Amino acid sequence: MNLTTRKSAHRGLANHGWLKSHHTFSFAEYHDPAHMGFRSLRVINEDHVAPAAGFPTHPHRDMEIFSYVVSGTIQHKDSLGNGRKLIPGQIQLMSAGSGVTHSEFNPSSSEPLHLLQIWIRPRKSGLTPSYTEWHPAPDSYHLSKVLVISPDGRNSSATIQQDADVWRIKLQPGETTTHLLPPTRAAWLQLISGDLTVNGHPLTPGDAIHTEDPGTLEITASSQAEALLFDLA
Repeated sequence: MNLTTRKSAHRGLANHGWLKSHHTFSFAEYHDPAHMGFRSLRVINEDHVAPAAGFPTHPHRDMEIFSYVVSGTIQHKDSLGNGRKLIPGQIQLMSAGSGVTHSEFNPSSSEPLHLLQIWIRPRKSGLTPSYTEWHPAPDSYHLSKVLVISPDGRNSSATIQQDADVWRIKLQPGETTTHLLPPTRAAWLQLISGDLTVNGHPLTPGDAIHTEDPGTLEITASSQAEALLFDLA
């Protein structure tokens, strides 16, 4: 199995004062022809939002957009009538479809917000916009591998309009989990915190590793670690 690492230090960086964002793929003013996305995965932005700041209302269409809260609180409002506050470990997933507007804000006056914002291309354009969330069940908080997003909503996962499974990985030091990647599919692992090795390849926070080869990924933590694993058609 051939694995390729995308180091954290090689990502794009935008610093707007109220927002510091690392871009895994080309985004806004950061353009890298070699990193325009991976299969249907188009955007992974690691955002740090200052207290009482955020993204004003803006439009989207034909994209599956989800936010994974690492620390702090995010307040979401959209033109579908949804208004939510989410805390660490929770996910909001919006299918922009034929068009939607939304805003995302850090409601705290003192605590920064740390999140991953991720865009995945939908299976087709012009879908009816929708919104859903994923909250970890009490018995899943400490599980090493949990399905959080899928095309069929199985195992209480949020539903996405694309052939893509997203797994949350949480490992204690010395703990290992595995993922079997079938032929024709691809995997991208984005490390959020801690230190991992994937089939012997070391990763530190912000790093990613990907493959389009079938086989088994063996993911081992050398410190307490959290990551997202994408299994893509």
